[in-house]
Amino acid sequence: MASSPFVPSPVRRPVSRPVTATVVLAVCALALTSCGSSDPDDGTGSGSGSGSGSGTKKAGGTTTVTDATGTKVEIPAAPERVVALSEMDLDSALALGVEPVGLTAGRGQKGAPAYLADQAKDIPVVGAVTGPDVEKVVQADPDVILAGQLADKQVLAQLRKIAPTVVTIDAAKSWKTSLELTGKALGRTNEAEKFLTGYDTKAAALKKDLGAGAGASVSVARYSAKGTAVMQQGVFVSDVLKDLGFERPGIQSEKGEGHSTPISEENLKEIDGDWLFIGTLDPGTSDSQLLAALGKKAAYRQLNAVRDKHATVIDGSKWTSLGGAQAAVSVLDDIRKAMVK
Repeated sequence: MASSPFVPSPVRRPVSRPVTATVVLAVCALALTSCGSSDPDDGTGSGSGSGSGSGTKKAGGTTTVTDATGTKVEIPAAPERVVALSEMDLDSALALGVEPVGLTAGRGQKGAPAYLADQAKDIPVVGAVTGPDVEKVVQADPDVILAGQLADKQVLAQLRKIAPTVVTIDAAKSWKTSLELTGKALGRTNEAEKFLTGYDTKAAALKKDLGAGAGASVSVARYSAKGTAVMQQGVFVSDVLKDLGFERPGIQSEKGEGHSTPISEENLKEIDGDWLFIGTLDPGTSDSQLLAALGKKAAYRQLNAVRDKHATVIDGSKWTSLGGAQAAVSVLDDIRKAMVK
Protein backbone atom coordinates (compact mmCIF):
# COMPACT_ATOMS: atom_id res chain seq x y z
CA MET A 1 0.00 0.00 0.00
CA ALA A 2 2.11 2.83 -1.26
CA SER A 3 -0.05 5.49 0.38
CA SER A 4 0.06 3.89 3.82
CA PRO A 5 1.72 6.01 6.50
CA PHE A 6 3.18 2.88 8.04
CA VAL A 7 6.86 2.38 7.35
CA PRO A 8 7.84 -1.31 7.20
CA SER A 9 11.09 -2.10 8.97
CA PRO A 10 13.79 -3.57 6.78
CA VAL A 11 14.03 -6.46 9.21
CA ARG A 12 11.74 -8.29 8.67
CA ARG A 13 1.01 -25.73 18.09
CA PRO A 14 1.66 -29.10 17.89
CA VAL A 15 -0.35 -29.85 21.05
CA SER A 16 1.48 -31.78 23.74
CA ARG A 17 0.45 -35.41 23.69
CA PRO A 18 -0.60 -37.14 26.92
CA VAL A 19 2.11 -39.22 28.50
CA THR A 20 1.39 -42.79 27.51
CA ALA A 21 2.22 -45.89 29.50
CA THR A 22 5.08 -46.52 27.08
CA VAL A 23 6.57 -43.12 27.77
CA VAL A 24 6.26 -43.55 31.53
CA LEU A 25 8.05 -46.89 31.27
CA ALA A 26 10.74 -45.28 29.14
CA VAL A 27 11.22 -42.51 31.67
CA CYS A 28 11.44 -44.98 34.53
CA ALA A 29 13.88 -47.14 32.60
CA LEU A 30 16.10 -44.14 32.01
CA ALA A 31 16.04 -43.26 35.67
CA LEU A 32 16.89 -46.80 36.78
CA THR A 33 19.62 -47.24 34.20
CA SER A 34 21.43 -44.03 35.04
CA CYS A 35 21.00 -44.14 38.81
CA GLY A 36 21.21 -47.76 39.72
CA SER A 37 21.19 -48.68 43.41
CA SER A 38 24.32 -46.63 44.11
CA ASP A 39 22.55 -43.25 43.79
CA PRO A 40 19.30 -43.40 45.73
CA ASP A 41 17.03 -40.43 46.19
CA ASP A 42 18.30 -38.72 49.33
CA GLY A 43 14.92 -37.08 49.91
CA THR A 44 16.33 -33.57 49.90
CA GLY A 45 14.11 -32.39 47.05
CA SER A 46 17.17 -31.14 45.22
CA GLY A 47 15.51 -31.53 41.85
CA SER A 48 18.63 -33.13 40.40
CA GLY A 49 17.96 -35.14 37.29
CA SER A 50 18.69 -38.80 37.83
CA GLY A 51 19.70 -39.77 34.35
CA SER A 52 21.17 -38.72 31.05
CA GLY A 53 19.52 -40.95 28.52
CA SER A 54 21.72 -43.67 27.05
CA GLY A 55 24.86 -42.72 28.91
CA THR A 56 25.78 -39.51 27.09
CA LYS A 57 26.74 -37.71 30.31
CA LYS A 58 30.22 -36.40 29.76
CA ALA A 59 32.97 -37.39 32.14
CA GLY A 60 34.44 -34.48 34.04
CA GLY A 61 32.33 -34.12 37.13
CA THR A 62 29.20 -32.21 37.99
CA THR A 63 28.22 -28.79 39.21
CA THR A 64 25.28 -27.61 41.28
CA VAL A 65 23.08 -24.76 40.07
CA THR A 66 20.26 -23.07 41.97
CA ASP A 67 17.47 -22.56 39.46
CA ALA A 68 14.80 -19.85 39.24
CA THR A 69 12.58 -21.68 41.75
CA GLY A 70 15.37 -21.96 44.34
CA THR A 71 15.84 -25.66 43.58
CA LYS A 72 19.42 -26.97 43.63
CA VAL A 73 20.10 -29.02 40.52
CA GLU A 74 23.19 -31.17 40.01
CA ILE A 75 24.20 -31.18 36.36
CA PRO A 76 27.18 -32.28 34.23
CA ALA A 77 29.95 -29.68 34.34
CA ALA A 78 29.95 -29.47 30.53
CA PRO A 79 26.60 -30.69 29.18
CA GLU A 80 26.58 -31.72 25.53
CA ARG A 81 22.93 -32.57 24.85
CA VAL A 82 20.65 -29.71 25.86
CA VAL A 83 16.88 -29.53 25.40
CA ALA A 84 15.40 -26.02 25.42
CA LEU A 85 11.76 -25.89 26.48
CA SER A 86 11.08 -22.19 25.90
CA GLU A 87 11.85 -19.54 23.32
CA MET A 88 14.09 -17.77 25.82
CA ASP A 89 16.02 -20.96 26.55
CA LEU A 90 16.61 -21.55 22.85
CA ASP A 91 17.72 -17.96 22.36
CA SER A 92 20.05 -18.09 25.39
CA ALA A 93 21.64 -21.41 24.43
CA LEU A 94 22.34 -20.28 20.88
CA ALA A 95 23.68 -16.93 22.12
CA LEU A 96 26.14 -18.85 24.29
CA GLY A 97 27.31 -21.04 21.43
CA VAL A 98 25.32 -24.18 22.34
CA GLU A 99 23.01 -25.81 19.80
CA PRO A 100 20.21 -27.69 21.61
CA VAL A 101 19.12 -31.18 20.55
CA GLY A 102 15.44 -30.29 21.06
CA LEU A 103 13.27 -27.16 21.20
CA THR A 104 9.67 -26.20 21.78
CA ALA A 105 7.85 -24.24 19.09
CA GLY A 106 7.63 -20.49 19.57
CA ARG A 107 4.42 -18.66 20.34
CA GLY A 108 2.24 -18.83 17.23
CA GLN A 109 4.98 -20.74 15.37
CA LYS A 110 5.33 -24.31 14.13
CA GLY A 111 9.01 -24.33 15.02
CA ALA A 112 11.58 -21.91 16.37
CA PRO A 113 10.68 -18.20 16.49
CA ALA A 114 11.16 -16.61 13.07
CA TYR A 115 14.18 -14.59 14.17
CA LEU A 116 15.97 -17.81 15.22
CA ALA A 117 14.75 -19.98 12.35
CA ASP A 118 18.06 -20.11 10.45
CA GLN A 119 20.11 -20.94 13.54
CA ALA A 120 17.64 -23.57 14.71
CA LYS A 121 16.61 -25.14 11.39
CA ASP A 122 18.14 -28.54 12.21
CA ILE A 123 16.87 -28.79 15.79
CA PRO A 124 13.91 -31.18 16.34
CA VAL A 125 10.70 -29.84 17.91
CA VAL A 126 9.88 -31.58 21.19
CA GLY A 127 6.88 -29.54 22.32
CA ALA A 128 4.86 -26.36 22.07
CA VAL A 129 4.21 -23.23 24.13
CA THR A 130 1.56 -25.25 25.96
CA GLY A 131 4.18 -27.72 27.19
CA PRO A 132 6.71 -30.38 26.23
CA ASP A 133 5.97 -33.71 24.59
CA VAL A 134 7.65 -35.94 27.17
CA GLU A 135 8.07 -38.85 24.76
CA LYS A 136 9.96 -36.61 22.32
CA VAL A 137 12.10 -35.24 25.14
CA VAL A 138 13.07 -38.82 26.01
CA GLN A 139 13.97 -39.46 22.38
CA ALA A 140 16.21 -36.37 22.35
CA ASP A 141 18.35 -38.08 25.03
CA PRO A 142 19.33 -34.88 26.88
CA ASP A 143 21.88 -34.54 29.66
CA VAL A 144 20.35 -31.19 30.69
CA ILE A 145 16.84 -29.77 30.22
CA LEU A 146 16.25 -26.02 30.30
CA ALA A 147 12.62 -25.74 31.43
CA GLY A 148 11.97 -22.03 30.95
CA GLN A 149 9.12 -20.88 33.19
CA LEU A 150 7.47 -24.30 33.45
CA ALA A 151 5.53 -24.43 36.71
CA ASP A 152 3.65 -27.73 36.36
CA LYS A 153 5.10 -29.86 39.19
CA GLN A 154 3.92 -33.11 37.66
CA VAL A 155 5.59 -32.39 34.33
CA LEU A 156 8.75 -31.18 36.08
CA ALA A 157 8.88 -34.45 38.02
CA GLN A 158 8.63 -36.39 34.76
CA LEU A 159 11.37 -34.31 33.16
CA ARG A 160 13.68 -34.74 36.14
CA LYS A 161 13.50 -38.50 35.66
CA ILE A 162 14.90 -37.98 32.18
CA ALA A 163 17.73 -35.54 32.94
CA PRO A 164 18.70 -32.71 35.32
CA THR A 165 16.09 -29.99 34.76
CA VAL A 166 16.67 -26.29 35.35
CA VAL A 167 13.81 -23.77 35.52
CA THR A 168 15.54 -20.75 33.97
CA ILE A 169 12.93 -17.97 34.05
CA ASP A 170 11.92 -16.29 37.29
CA ALA A 171 8.74 -14.39 38.12
CA ALA A 172 10.23 -11.18 36.71
CA LYS A 173 10.89 -12.94 33.38
CA SER A 174 14.18 -11.06 33.06
CA TRP A 175 16.07 -12.19 29.98
CA LYS A 176 19.32 -11.01 31.56
CA THR A 177 18.86 -13.07 34.73
CA SER A 178 17.82 -16.05 32.62
CA LEU A 179 20.91 -15.73 30.44
CA GLU A 180 23.17 -15.64 33.51
CA LEU A 181 21.50 -18.73 34.95
CA THR A 182 21.67 -20.55 31.63
CA GLY A 183 25.35 -19.66 31.41
CA LYS A 184 25.94 -21.35 34.77
CA ALA A 185 23.92 -24.40 33.74
CA LEU A 186 25.79 -24.83 30.46
CA GLY A 187 29.26 -24.03 31.77
CA ARG A 188 29.27 -20.78 29.78
CA THR A 189 29.38 -18.14 32.51
CA ASN A 190 32.10 -16.13 30.80
CA GLU A 191 30.18 -16.12 27.53
CA ALA A 192 27.04 -14.88 29.30
CA GLU A 193 28.94 -12.04 30.98
CA LYS A 194 30.54 -11.05 27.68
CA PHE A 195 27.15 -11.00 25.95
CA LEU A 196 25.60 -8.81 28.63
CA THR A 197 28.51 -6.39 28.51
CA GLY A 198 28.13 -6.15 24.74
CA TYR A 199 24.41 -5.52 25.07
CA ASP A 200 24.93 -2.75 27.64
CA THR A 201 27.51 -1.10 25.39
CA LYS A 202 25.21 -1.26 22.38
CA ALA A 203 22.19 0.05 24.34
CA ALA A 204 24.22 2.96 25.71
CA ALA A 205 25.44 3.88 22.22
CA LEU A 206 21.90 3.78 20.84
CA LYS A 207 20.54 5.87 23.69
CA LYS A 208 23.22 8.48 22.99
CA ASP A 209 22.51 8.49 19.27
CA LEU A 210 18.77 8.85 19.88
CA GLY A 211 19.44 12.19 21.53
CA ALA A 212 16.16 13.82 22.51
CA GLY A 213 14.37 10.83 21.03
CA ALA A 214 15.55 8.73 23.98
CA GLY A 215 12.72 10.26 26.00
CA ALA A 216 10.05 9.50 23.41
CA SER A 217 6.84 7.61 24.18
CA VAL A 218 6.79 4.24 22.45
CA SER A 219 3.95 1.75 21.95
CA VAL A 220 4.40 -1.91 21.04
CA ALA A 221 1.41 -3.84 19.71
CA ARG A 222 0.59 -7.15 18.11
CA TYR A 223 -2.18 -7.46 15.55
CA SER A 224 -4.15 -10.56 14.54
CA ALA A 225 -7.58 -11.48 13.27
CA LYS A 226 -8.73 -11.31 16.90
CA GLY A 227 -7.67 -7.68 17.19
CA THR A 228 -4.88 -5.70 18.80
CA ALA A 229 -2.92 -6.52 21.95
CA VAL A 230 -0.30 -4.35 23.62
CA MET A 231 2.79 -5.20 25.64
CA GLN A 232 2.69 -3.91 29.21
CA GLN A 233 5.42 -3.91 31.87
CA GLY A 234 6.86 -7.21 33.04
CA VAL A 235 7.62 -8.61 29.59
CA PHE A 236 10.82 -8.82 27.59
CA VAL A 237 10.43 -5.94 25.13
CA SER A 238 9.31 -3.53 27.84
CA ASP A 239 12.58 -4.20 29.69
CA VAL A 240 14.57 -3.38 26.54
CA LEU A 241 12.63 -0.14 26.02
CA LYS A 242 13.22 0.79 29.67
CA ASP A 243 16.98 0.40 29.12
CA LEU A 244 16.69 3.11 26.47
CA GLY A 245 14.71 5.50 28.66
CA PHE A 246 11.51 5.42 26.62
CA GLU A 247 8.13 6.34 28.08
CA ARG A 248 5.18 3.97 27.55
CA PRO A 249 1.76 5.56 26.99
CA GLY A 250 -1.47 4.42 28.64
CA ILE A 251 -1.69 0.98 30.22
CA GLN A 252 1.72 0.09 28.81
CA SER A 253 3.28 1.90 31.76
CA GLU A 254 1.61 -0.58 34.12
CA LYS A 255 2.34 -4.24 34.80
CA GLY A 256 0.04 -6.55 32.88
CA GLU A 257 -1.64 -9.70 34.11
CA GLY A 258 -0.61 -11.80 31.14
CA HIS A 259 1.90 -11.78 28.33
CA SER A 260 -0.08 -9.24 26.30
CA THR A 261 -3.26 -7.24 26.84
CA PRO A 262 -6.08 -6.95 24.27
CA ILE A 263 -7.25 -3.44 23.48
CA SER A 264 -10.24 -2.39 21.41
CA GLU A 265 -9.91 -0.15 18.38
CA GLU A 266 -12.04 2.43 20.18
CA ASN A 267 -9.36 2.67 22.88
CA LEU A 268 -6.29 2.78 20.64
CA LYS A 269 -5.90 6.52 21.27
CA GLU A 270 -5.11 5.66 24.90
CA ILE A 271 -1.83 4.08 23.82
CA ASP A 272 -0.94 6.62 21.14
CA GLY A 273 2.65 7.74 21.45
CA ASP A 274 5.47 9.29 19.48
CA TRP A 275 6.29 5.92 17.93
CA LEU A 276 4.39 2.71 17.25
CA PHE A 277 6.02 -0.67 16.63
CA ILE A 278 3.49 -3.27 15.52
CA GLY A 279 3.77 -6.82 14.23
CA THR A 280 2.10 -10.19 13.95
CA LEU A 281 2.92 -13.76 15.00
CA ASP A 282 1.43 -15.18 11.82
CA PRO A 283 4.39 -16.32 9.68
CA GLY A 284 2.08 -16.34 6.65
CA THR A 285 1.37 -12.61 6.89
CA SER A 286 3.80 -10.33 5.09
CA ASP A 287 4.59 -6.76 6.08
CA SER A 288 2.61 -5.47 3.12
CA GLN A 289 -0.44 -7.55 4.07
CA LEU A 290 -0.33 -6.25 7.62
CA LEU A 291 0.03 -2.71 6.35
CA ALA A 292 -2.95 -3.18 4.05
CA ALA A 293 -5.11 -4.52 6.88
CA LEU A 294 -4.20 -1.69 9.24
CA GLY A 295 -4.49 0.99 6.57
CA LYS A 296 -8.18 0.20 6.20
CA LYS A 297 -8.90 0.96 9.84
CA ALA A 298 -9.77 4.54 10.78
CA ALA A 299 -8.65 4.00 14.37
CA TYR A 300 -5.09 3.37 13.19
CA ARG A 301 -5.04 6.15 10.63
CA GLN A 302 -5.96 8.66 13.36
CA LEU A 303 -2.98 7.82 15.60
CA ASN A 304 -0.35 10.54 15.86
CA ALA A 305 2.44 8.01 15.37
CA VAL A 306 0.83 6.94 12.10
CA ARG A 307 0.21 10.47 10.84
CA ASP A 308 3.81 11.41 11.66
CA LYS A 309 5.07 8.31 9.81
CA HIS A 310 6.52 6.99 13.05
CA ALA A 311 4.84 3.57 12.79
CA THR A 312 7.00 0.58 11.91
CA VAL A 313 6.18 -3.06 11.23
CA ILE A 314 8.30 -5.42 13.32
CA ASP A 315 8.79 -9.18 13.72
CA GLY A 316 6.19 -10.23 16.30
CA SER A 317 8.02 -13.47 17.10
CA LYS A 318 10.88 -11.32 18.36
CA TRP A 319 9.26 -8.18 19.81
CA THR A 320 5.97 -9.49 21.20
CA SER A 321 6.87 -12.97 22.37
CA LEU A 322 8.96 -14.32 25.25
CA GLY A 323 12.18 -12.90 23.83
CA GLY A 324 15.74 -13.48 24.92
CA ALA A 325 19.32 -12.34 24.58
CA GLN A 326 19.63 -12.29 20.81
CA ALA A 327 16.15 -10.84 20.50
CA ALA A 328 17.16 -7.96 22.76
CA VAL A 329 20.15 -7.06 20.59
CA SER A 330 18.04 -7.36 17.45
CA VAL A 331 15.37 -5.07 18.91
CA LEU A 332 18.08 -2.46 19.47
CA ASP A 333 18.99 -2.78 15.79
CA ASP A 334 15.35 -2.37 14.74
CA ILE A 335 14.96 0.76 16.85
CA ARG A 336 18.14 2.26 15.44
CA LYS A 337 16.95 1.69 11.86
CA ALA A 338 13.56 3.22 12.63
CA MET A 339 14.44 6.15 14.87
CA VAL A 340 18.04 7.24 14.28
CA LYS A 341 18.37 9.43 11.22
